[in-house]
Amino acid sequence: MKYEHTAIADADVPAAANRLFQHLVKTYASEVNKLDSVWREFTAEDLSFKPHPRSSTVGQIIEHELLSERRFFAEFLGLPEVPANEVLPDDRSPHALAARMVELSRARLDFLAKQDEEWWLTVRPFFDVERERIWIFWRRVLHTAHHRAQLSVYLRLLNKTVPSIYGPTADVRWEGADPTQSVAAASRK
Repeated sequence: MKYEHTAIADADVPAAANRLFQHLVKTYASEVNKLDSVWREFTAEDLSFKPHPRSSTVGQIIEHELLSERRFFAEFLGLPEVPANEVLPDDRSPHALAARMVELSRARLDFLAKQDEEWWLTVRPFFDVERERIWIFWRRVLHTAHHRAQLSVYLRLLNKTVPSIYGPTADVRWEGADPTQSVAAASRK
């Protein structure tokens, strides 16, 4: 992908103790980069924006993401995490919030990379049900993707650049990009 800023370079992604789980570590690092690229498009003035009276503000969504990640990883997956009252930085600018998210994520990456098959397949409480850690991890990724997409819509409504997440956007293109926007492109084998 073409990120203007890469928070976690490929070379910084730790090797998983079991190669079978390397995709989890790589996916989490990739999600951190995607989230970082979206959050960095906002300014401090944008944090109070919400498109509808019943919507959350940009700032509320970002803070929710930081706090809910801490809860998912600590309570549901059982990772060592900083106390909840230490998650949010004093500086609530988008860049400071993004930097804090990256900082917390790097420690998680190192921990996740060291885990074996038994750890990933252990059943844990998840709200009112029980699920394997690997299932809970993927729910976390989907939760983050949901809020990232929500904030991408907010960027468009604010007439800001929507960064590349999975490929080119209306705002970000590059040589060699090949978005699937036709039947001919979708027909390739």
